[in-house]
Amino acid sequence: MARQHQQLPSDAFVFFGATGDLARKMIFPSLYQMVKRGNLAVPVIGVAFSQWTLDDLHTRAREAVGAAKGGIDDEKAMDKLIGLLRYVDGDYNQAATFQELHEALGDATRPTHYLAIPPSLFGTVISGLKKQGLNKNARIVVEKPFGRNLETAMELDVVVSDAFPEDSVFRIDHFLGKEEIMNLLYFRFANSMFEPLWNRDHIASIQVTVAEDFGVQGRGSFYESAGALRDVIENHLFQIVALLAMDAPPYQGYGAVQSEKVDVFKAMRKLRHEDIVRGQFVGYHDEEGVAPDSDVETYAAVRIWIDSWRWAGVPFYLRTGKCLARTGGEVLVEFKHPPQSLFDDAIDPVDRGNYVRFRLSPVSEIAISARVKTAGEEFVGEPKELVLHTESNSELMPYERLLTDAMNGDGALFTREESVEAAWAVVDDILTDHPRAIPYEPGSWGPQEADTLIAEHTRWHNPQALHGHD
Repeated sequence: MARQHQQLPSDAFVFFGATGDLARKMIFPSLYQMVKRGNLAVPVIGVAFSQWTLDDLHTRAREAVGAAKGGIDDEKAMDKLIGLLRYVDGDYNQAATFQELHEALGDATRPTHYLAIPPSLFGTVISGLKKQGLNKNARIVVEKPFGRNLETAMELDVVVSDAFPEDSVFRIDHFLGKEEIMNLLYFRFANSMFEPLWNRDHIASIQVTVAEDFGVQGRGSFYESAGALRDVIENHLFQIVALLAMDAPPYQGYGAVQSEKVDVFKAMRKLRHEDIVRGQFVGYHDEEGVAPDSDVETYAAVRIWIDSWRWAGVPFYLRTGKCLARTGGEVLVEFKHPPQSLFDDAIDPVDRGNYVRFRLSPVSEIAISARVKTAGEEFVGEPKELVLHTESNSELMPYERLLTDAMNGDGALFTREESVEAAWAVVDDILTDHPRAIPYEPGSWGPQEADTLIAEHTRWHNPQALHGHD
């Protein structure tokens, strides 16, 4: 897919919430890398209400980059970033704050505004930008979550679209900026050998696992408002499904890709009770900020059906959880067994059939499984993997890639309004009408009921500590 650039690149970068954690952990290190690569040479204006000075922001920038992976390994680039920084300190509810921002922009007329702030402040900031005319010829980057359900997502879209046209809105999800996720799309459509097989006639099931071996890490109050279904499945894992299930776009360009992804979400059946297993790790109630009787899920496994010509009857199994046996992410595309057994061992119900495996983390790789005859006179074989390691030391940080694309007007890795609302529609009913969360022991792979969910078609593939299949 060609990388496209709409209109002209932005001539300034404004980020609201400049003194917050997101800016410290992600934005400053990404801006530094952009400067190093020659992708950032315009004013960078931080906006916050913290009674900071520009010197304070300089100090935070150096601390943030120094604490990031790789640290400050190019003093000239760091000095250049410091030289680009400007700061506006003020209340988002006050018109004077946006007047000062207007002055800080100087001659810049095509800024990118990044809302690294709680969604509850989006409306306030967007209104302030519009009243000051700072929405004209500008782009806006909205940080996930994009609402908490279908209703709030639609409300958010009304607020955003009141000031910015859809092609100027960039809904950022760092997951889509990961090299491993981009490789799903590339691998599918850059290799013609898979397309004839990539359908209900040949694929038995597809499963996606994103597991973490740690808990909520002191963010109990946040998780109480999110849960695994909202926090991971509805956005991250649904986006993976869209890349796996979409039809080939009719032309090059991110608009075509986005349209195909929307069609996938629209073809998804709404989740029902029998399609979901919710779990909660033992000890979650002891976390700070968690209600003693909380039913919030720290684990979710769901079965998705896509009622399209390509995927009718093929189950997609998705699961995510905290305090599981291992941290890792993998996709397993299982093909159907041969229709007849020429060799007695070729259709072993214990062994998987052929599959394609995408490892997303902790290292990235792509593997293709096939049975190979073992040495000897007998026609007996065993499954083997052909593994392609796709890890690279030169990979861009997800936020670096996404911020660069947003400033250039390239929306390929962002999410459209129609896509957000279609995805929420799939889970909207089950968010409030769902089975209770089942306790599971930390260090396990979640509730045993999840094994029953998938048993009709396959069994779970657990991400491995080392290369190989389970």
